[in-house]
Amino acid sequence: MSNELNQKTDPDHAMVYQIRIKGHLHRGWTEWFGDLIVTLEDNGETLLTGPVVDQAALHGLLKKVRDLGMPLVSVICVKRRSDASIQ
Repeated sequence: MSNELNQKTDPDHAMVYQIRIKGHLHRGWTEWFGDLIVTLEDNGETLLTGPVVDQAALHGLLKKVRDLGMPLVSVICVKRRSDASIQ
């Protein structure tokens, strides 16, 4: 049995990710990404930032990016949600 934190039962310890995609995401799609903050950057990229409870949820987000047909630029784990200023 693992001593690791169960993120599904302790969502305050979810990891915060930044997912960067090439191109600007149309505002009509922002609700599709739930609680993620959508930032349209001056360089023409879109930055999705927010808590992700587990690897399955991360894969689900990446599948959404794939389904949009927008090139994935990067995926970065920033920090645990309990350490983040993002609520």
